[in-house]
Amino acid sequence: MFVLSAILFLLMAFIGGGKGVRSFLAIFFNFGVLIVFIFIMNDPNVNLIILTLMACTVISCINLFYINGWNIKTKTAFISSVFTTVLLLFFIFIVTNKAMIQGFGGEEIEELSMFSLHIGIDFVKVGAAVIIMSTIGAIIDTAISISSPMREIHYHNPSISRKDLFSSGLNIGRDILGTSTNTLFFAFFGGYLALLIWFKDLSYSLGEIVNSKIFSAEMITILCAGIGVTLVIPITSWITAYFLVKADKNNETID
Repeated sequence: MFVLSAILFLLMAFIGGGKGVRSFLAIFFNFGVLIVFIFIMNDPNVNLIILTLMACTVISCINLFYINGWNIKTKTAFISSVFTTVLLLFFIFIVTNKAMIQGFGGEEIEELSMFSLHIGIDFVKVGAAVIIMSTIGAIIDTAISISSPMREIHYHNPSISRKDLFSSGLNIGRDILGTSTNTLFFAFFGGYLALLIWFKDLSYSLGEIVNSKIFSAEMITILCAGIGVTLVIPITSWITAYFLVKADKNNETID
């Protein structure tokens, strides 16, 4: 693991320079946030929804401002990411509650039979928190991938109208939407390939697999991540177009 980490650091430093080094360090900062998040969520008196929003906000700050600096691209991407996360979180909370995917599946009962499941934590909120934490990276990545080229478009064509700039942002988003959603799908599918092999060993039928709580939870995570990535495109396009044109009209300096 140390050798692989060293190789990754050298490659990121060589190719990305200072920003590559900050990106490498951001991985560990994000890991630290997740560890703190896990320890705090064990407290039954903590509101997991608020805690999740706070963790996502800190992760957004690390991935945007620490890596890319404080400028209008990162500010609009941050606002868009937080706004999208809030909308998605409450949507995911409702879906998790209605789909009854919280808690553990029947396949896990044997392994967990020796432990007490009365831990005093709302598993609906835990399920919603897990899903949103699985999607925040993709949301941030999509937001900055839209705001950055929109900033370049406005820089080279400062007289562009807000409507045309917004349309340009949507066009950029459409170009990256397909690859982003497919990346999410294959990332989750690759991570849970062992789950499908497990289902095969259990001789599950297709209907049993689809109705399995574990499989349903993973599919809902993939779909919610896709919804988040899709939703952040128009939000980022509008917010970025609004702030860029507003700053230009007010003769403000755009970083």
